[in-house]
Amino acid sequence: MQTLRDTLLVFDNQVRFTFRNKITIILGLVQPVLYLLLFGPLLTKVGGMGGDGDTWQTFVPGVLVYLALFGAGFCGFGIISDVRSGVIERLRVTPVSRFALLMGRVGREVAILLTQSAIIVVVGVLLGLRAGVLGVLAAVVLVVLLGIALASLSLALGVALKSEDQFAPLLTSAALPIMLLAGILLPMSLAPTWLDVISRLNPLRYVVEAIRDLFAGHYTTAAVLEGTLVSVLLAAVCVYVGTRTFARENA
Repeated sequence: MQTLRDTLLVFDNQVRFTFRNKITIILGLVQPVLYLLLFGPLLTKVGGMGGDGDTWQTFVPGVLVYLALFGAGFCGFGIISDVRSGVIERLRVTPVSRFALLMGRVGREVAILLTQSAIIVVVGVLLGLRAGVLGVLAAVVLVVLLGIALASLSLALGVALKSEDQFAPLLTSAALPIMLLAGILLPMSLAPTWLDVISRLNPLRYVVEAIRDLFAGHYTTAAVLEGTLVSVLLAAVCVYVGTRTFARENA
């Protein structure tokens, strides 16, 4: 219970800080809609994507994973200034657990991701998305697990690197190939054989394919099982790494 209270305390502090920056909130809400409005209609003309409804069933799940990758996955930028200014150092003398220090910040990223995901789904439905409520809810659970994993790893990297000059090129260099090889914008079924084989080394591909199956109403496929296992495993490993990093850096 003490760890839960500590986590909620850190979460509340992070949320209050977020609401002080109105521009960030506005951009965070508008940006997901732009992805759908500006890029989605183009995919209805791409061969192999099916009809309009099938296109949105392919594209909207990809956008959800995109938000986790480029939202939660880049949250480590924010903690670097806290490390340099001594905020993290001062927190180490408090009785707050390292797990709570990590998960309170991760919780804010998950809350942002959930809000963006809800907007994406609603706008997607207005544009022609056809998906069952159960499938959407199950898909959001996978997105949340992925967000937890990416946010934990990003925060751990931020604490370990302590420099935007190192953090930025590392993440930007890794994010683009990860996005493309996950089939976020276009399914890997459209890729040549050699690229399809390489993409299977990317764990995010399995999450994307699982979410697409869930949106299509296929709940018991191998893709859903694989994506669920990958999401749970990623979240567990990244939270462990993040907690260990916070403990080591603040010991």
